[in-house]
Amino acid sequence: MLWVPSIMLADNGEMATAVLTGAVCAQVAPETGGNGKMGSDFQQKIISLEALQSVTQAARAQRKRVVQCHGCFDIVHPGHIRYLEFARRQGDLLIVSLTGDSQIDKGDQRPYIPQELRAENLAALMFVDYVYIDPEPTAEAVLARIQPDVYVKGREYEHATDAAFVAEKAVVEGYGGRIIFSSGEIVFSSTELIERMPHSREAESHRLKLLCRRYDITNDTIQGTLKKFSDLRVLVVGDIVLDRYILCDAVGVARESPMMSLVQHDERSYVGGAAIVARHVAAMGAQAFLLSVGAGDDASKMVTDVLAREGVESHLIESRPTLVEKTRFLVDEVKLFKVDRGQRLPLDSVAQRRAAVILEQQSKIADAVIFCDFGYGMITAPLLSRVLPAVRQNVNILTADVSGGRNNLLHFRNVDLLCPTEREARATLNDYDSGLSSIAWDILQKTQVRHLFITLEKQGMIAFDRRSQRRDSPEWSGRLMSEQLPAMAEHGVDLLGCGDALLAASTLALAAGADLIPAAYIGNAAAAIEASVLGNHPVDIARLGNWLRRRSELRAERVLQQTELITAGSTVRRIPSPDVVPIENAH
Repeated sequence: MLWVPSIMLADNGEMATAVLTGAVCAQVAPETGGNGKMGSDFQQKIISLEALQSVTQAARAQRKRVVQCHGCFDIVHPGHIRYLEFARRQGDLLIVSLTGDSQIDKGDQRPYIPQELRAENLAALMFVDYVYIDPEPTAEAVLARIQPDVYVKGREYEHATDAAFVAEKAVVEGYGGRIIFSSGEIVFSSTELIERMPHSREAESHRLKLLCRRYDITNDTIQGTLKKFSDLRVLVVGDIVLDRYILCDAVGVARESPMMSLVQHDERSYVGGAAIVARHVAAMGAQAFLLSVGAGDDASKMVTDVLAREGVESHLIESRPTLVEKTRFLVDEVKLFKVDRGQRLPLDSVAQRRAAVILEQQSKIADAVIFCDFGYGMITAPLLSRVLPAVRQNVNILTADVSGGRNNLLHFRNVDLLCPTEREARATLNDYDSGLSSIAWDILQKTQVRHLFITLEKQGMIAFDRRSQRRDSPEWSGRLMSEQLPAMAEHGVDLLGCGDALLAASTLALAAGADLIPAAYIGNAAAAIEASVLGNHPVDIARLGNWLRRRSELRAERVLQQTELITAGSTVRRIPSPDVVPIENAH
């Protein structure tokens, strides 16, 4: 295993999972890279400009295509992995030049990691062939010297007018090279990306320890926040969805056509959608009130009975013929396919007025309001435009989430927190090319939302925050800050409802006075508990508290105070440990 002693950030506009300081984070493959050296000799990939020029000349003599990337690379994450892997596929030799310490102008505390270690972190990646520390403020000089066939920049540079990049572009085009704009392939929720990423449970554990130390997240502070949940009242608004699981055995292939033949042996139903969010809120000790639509049928009565039994007050406006139902067919714990029954039926004018009155009345006695838009008509743009201004004045915390393709994240303006998945965030903007931090920045600008969580399923989540919460400050619309939290579920069984648990727990934590990252940590823990069971079950406060007490990163132990670093020149250098570094710049 390879010891990678720092965190890194690049300038390709992506922000996703961080690779942590001091973490055992990558296993170097025995294959040789493009430089012919064994992967474990990664430090030998860091070379001078003269050596780099010789390498590129030799590569061209063998008719190999040379590709170059350039940036700061202070923290690395899956976005950079996508970016660099894409670049490597454009040729035969990938060179990464990074800006030296003296030329980085990104704030008083940047770079967090010295140039020698940033270079080592890049060299440790198997698909990077050589690394060069550039003493110049831009890549203009090194581009002119080595003249790569392809220069790869993030998608956000495609229309950039920045003087430094314009000069770099002129150099490349001047000698006949090509510039490709891409932040890399977006892979949604697939094992392919997980397997390609440096991944180890030890690395994630270390990452969480550093995060908890950085933000003073301890067992005492977390338990103190959980105790405040019982003082809160939360209003939940959104569509009810009935989740049915048909558990089957696979018995072979049907005779009449080449399709799988299943035998049903069990069926389970769960009250989901906005209702499960309200159930989470009640199970975590707070008072919950659900405003939704019903059908006046047996299923709707069953829903109200379940809610009442679990301590959730509810008001269902009868405006649907039937409740929305989603049926999933499973063999063991594998979901084969899903059948949805229910169409989008927006509230009529009478039902909308009634919903607005109830919502405004209930918000006056609530500490937080959660909107859950599943796209079936309970939440509409006219309803939001009517009630959001009043609700915003009535409550301290206002959060929202969407699910499915029949909703619009951008309708939720001026709320405190949005919690979309990466897929939902990209679909909202119809942008599948830009870096994730650019996506986050666009959503925050269009909605004027204070905070944003983007969930990455098996890769955890990223919390994006503004540098200032004052709307009249220039930093309100400036560079974002972000923090990645790895998924905390050791054995994920079912991802259904994880986002709902995250939304409910994070909202309660914020309403209880927690800061953004501690709230994200609590929400992430609730999502991990939800992922460990089959079906959609509320996470109760006792289980959440006990589960968190067992977390090793919450123990009062000293993680790192100083890290002793040995540079390429064998000079010992000490830098502050990243556990005292603030949230990373993301945009």
